[in-house]
Amino acid sequence: RDRVVDFAGRLGRRPPRVPQQRTRRSTRRANTKMSAMLEGSKTKYAPCKVVAEIGCNHMGQLDIAKELMRLAAHAGASYAKFQKRCPRELLTQEQYDKPHPVPHNSYGATYGAHREFLEFSKEQHKELHAYGKEIGIAWATSVWDVTSAREMCEIPCEFLKVPSACNNHFDMLKVLRDEFTGIVHVSTGMTTKQEIEDVVTFFEETDQAKSRLVIYNCTSGYPVPFKDVAMLELVRLQEAYRGRILEFAFSGHHLGIAIDVAAYTLGAAWIERHFTKDRTWKGTDHAASLEPPGLEKLCRDLKATHEALALKATDILEIEDEQRAKLKYRKK
Repeated sequence: RDRVVDFAGRLGRRPPRVPQQRTRRSTRRANTKMSAMLEGSKTKYAPCKVVAEIGCNHMGQLDIAKELMRLAAHAGASYAKFQKRCPRELLTQEQYDKPHPVPHNSYGATYGAHREFLEFSKEQHKELHAYGKEIGIAWATSVWDVTSAREMCEIPCEFLKVPSACNNHFDMLKVLRDEFTGIVHVSTGMTTKQEIEDVVTFFEETDQAKSRLVIYNCTSGYPVPFKDVAMLELVRLQEAYRGRILEFAFSGHHLGIAIDVAAYTLGAAWIERHFTKDRTWKGTDHAASLEPPGLEKLCRDLKATHEALALKATDILEIEDEQRAKLKYRKK
C-alpha cells in the first residue's frame, strides 16, 4: 500500500500524507514570509547602476574611447569603465615575450607589445575622466597591478575595480583599501569561495567592507553560454555576505540582454556589460560586448523593471477604476 507506480512505470514509494492542519500552518508561514519580502522590496530596489565596460575596445585610440563614452552615455549607462595595466610589472618576461595566443587579435609582435599598444597613460585617463564630466557619464577603470592602482588612485573617481584575474593580488588590494578613498569593486570569476572570503576578510580587517566593498557575480569566459552564467550565485553571495559588504553586482559576459533583468531582481545593484561600437572589430572582448542598440535596450529594460517593482498603493488603482466600474461582476 505504500508503493505506487509512476508515469514511467517505475515502482516507488508513495509520498507520505501531510495533515491538513500542518499544510495550512505552512501556507500561512510562507505567506507571512512572502509579505515581509514584498514589504522590504519597497526600499530594496534602487535604480540599477549600469556600467559600460569599454575596457580595451578602444583599440588604443583616444578618439575611439571618447566616441564609445558618448555612445554609452546616449544609451543610458551611468559609468564608462576602462582598464589600466603596467605590462612590465604585470607580466613575467616569458609572458611578455610570447606571441599573442590569438594572433589575429594581436596589436603587437608579442603579447607584451600587444598590451603596451592598448594602454593609455595616466594623463590620458585623466583626460577621459574630465571628458566624462563634460558629457554626463562617470569614468572608472579596472586596475591590474600596484603601479596602475597607485596612478588611478590620483583620479577622483567614484570607484575602481579589481578584475577576476587579480582579486588574489593582496599588495594591490592593500593599495586600494588603504590609499584610495572611493568604493572598491571586485569581480569573482575563476575564484573559489575561500578566495572570496579572503577578500572580504581583508577589507574587514580595517572595518571597510561594509562601507566600501562591492562583490560581483561573474563567470570568466568570452562569451559565456547561459548554462555557465550561474546567476543564482548572486543569492549565495547575499546569504554569505549581506550585512558584511556594501553591495552586490553582476558582470555579464553572455550574449544578448535576456537575463540581465534577472540579476537586478535577484539583488544586483550594479550591472556591468562589455561595450563596443562594432562586434566585428579586432580584439578579444568585442564578441562578448553589447553594441549601442543593445546597451540602450538594456538600460531601458532595467528602468522599466525598477518602475514595476512596487506594491499597489491602494487596493484598486486609479487606472483600474474605469475597468472595475465596467467589468466587475455584480450580483443581480
